[in-house]
Amino acid sequence: MTLTTTSRPAKSASGAVVPVLAFAGIVVAVMQTLLVPVVKDLPQLLDTSPSNATWVLTSTLLSGAVATPIMGRLGDLYGKRRMLTLSLAVMVIGALISAFTSALLPMIVGRTLQGFAMGAIPLGIGLMRDMLPRERLGSAMALMSSSIGVGGGLALPAAALVAQHTNWHALFYGAAGLGVLAIALTLLTVPESPMRAEGSFDLLGALGLSAGLVLLLLPVTKGSDWGWSSATTLGLFGAAVVVLLLWGLLELRSAAPLVDLRTTARREVLLTNLASIMVGVAFYVVSLVLPQLLQLPSATGYGLGQSMVVAGLCVAPLGLTMMFTAPVYARLSARYGPKVTLIIGLLVIAIGYGGGLGLMNAAWQTVITSVVLGAGIGLAYSSLPALIVGAVPASETGAANGLNTLMRSIGTSVSSAVIGMVLANTAHHTGGVAVPTMHGFRVSFLIATAAVVVGLLLALCLPRPDRAPQLRASSEEEANLARAEEVLRGFHGRVLDAHGAPVPRAKVTLIDRRGRQAGATLSAEDGSYRLAVPAEGPYVLAARAAGHGPHAAAATHTGDDRPVELDLSLPGETVTA
Repeated sequence: MTLTTTSRPAKSASGAVVPVLAFAGIVVAVMQTLLVPVVKDLPQLLDTSPSNATWVLTSTLLSGAVATPIMGRLGDLYGKRRMLTLSLAVMVIGALISAFTSALLPMIVGRTLQGFAMGAIPLGIGLMRDMLPRERLGSAMALMSSSIGVGGGLALPAAALVAQHTNWHALFYGAAGLGVLAIALTLLTVPESPMRAEGSFDLLGALGLSAGLVLLLLPVTKGSDWGWSSATTLGLFGAAVVVLLLWGLLELRSAAPLVDLRTTARREVLLTNLASIMVGVAFYVVSLVLPQLLQLPSATGYGLGQSMVVAGLCVAPLGLTMMFTAPVYARLSARYGPKVTLIIGLLVIAIGYGGGLGLMNAAWQTVITSVVLGAGIGLAYSSLPALIVGAVPASETGAANGLNTLMRSIGTSVSSAVIGMVLANTAHHTGGVAVPTMHGFRVSFLIATAAVVVGLLLALCLPRPDRAPQLRASSEEEANLARAEEVLRGFHGRVLDAHGAPVPRAKVTLIDRRGRQAGATLSAEDGSYRLAVPAEGPYVLAARAAGHGPHAAAATHTGDDRPVELDLSLPGETVTA
């Protein structure tokens, strides 16, 4: 069982924590679309073949997928701010490597290191859960979760402007500068969370997951080039299935797994992760289709003939709208819960793609499509971490959100592969050049709509919460009252030694009837502790402290407003390591 040191840090977070963490999330998300404006020119810029040049994008995707669950678990074990800073530092090093080279291999190395920073997003969500009061947590997690789309959307026009007017290496210098700024702001304003999971890092599990993800995502991203029925593609898919199955067996037998598959298999977690894949598919379709439609020459009869910069500006509302939906999400979730908010978001996405089928004839129409889709994707993305956080113990927040972020990455990878295949198979070939067709664009929108429908069915199957959603307070005063009522409905008392003296900084853990952690805290200097209970029923309170033996006591809470007082007496003998 995984334990934590405390349920809340001693001091509250400053008002700068949320914007700083969101800024860090936007910075790392920028890496995903940084080279989109110059992707067609990469073979000439790197003096290589088109198939080799695609590794510059594929490497970032693969490293990001591998890094998210691993960095989440490392954050749970060794400190989320520490791992967030490390992720950003690796990104800066990768950006500088890419800035100083025009050779393929060093560029791939640099881009791989840049993708490693994607782990910063689940780490930021974990930090928010550990340090923010309940009335601020919903909108904060919504903004952090949406930073994936916000960064990708805002990067397109900015990168296009830079690439069109300066040397393309300036993109990497700018990325490195943003990374340094994010590190400095994080160190200055974000305190380290005292929350820790016990256990050791599952190195074998990390290697197994990394190998399985690479074997799975590599043919997904390169299948169009290699051929979907080729021996290489099918062989890698088969190897991925074998490796991931063996990895799953290893994790189930591990005392401290990288990913707790038993928790992941819970209905609410599993369905949320599957829905995340569908949202990832839907998000990436608009990012692939609209820029191409906008930049195609008007001589095609359907292309809108816009410049690279104008195309980026028309798609930018996608990211901006996602950013501005965070407070809207907080209000909707506080009233109806994150499940309903996810369903609303998916319905808005479906409306956006359905309406977008007829809004492809002018640049202003693509802006409307971007706004509607941005609102829906923002609501959907914002709901996902709240659903995960409400379904897993606090000590597993980083790893669980890392896995959820991975699911979204898998969705975008699948979207990229499928839409790329659709556009290639429906293209007109003129003078050896493949020109995407309007039919291909509309089929792509229909695929996105189908993914949204699947996601909607999964969301409807999510269980109803067995207790009030995490965010019910509409004001700070109501939130304070709700927290006071929670304390009344919990356990409190003192941790004492064999002589009746108080024991400070003893770890007190609340365990429910299923053997799962329901809360944890540290005793104060006078030995006192308080723990809220999520529901009535039997519990076990386990206490530990340095120099004392452990102690556990059973107690039952009837669910009324009276606190249950229970003193915990630690044995007097000294426990040596």
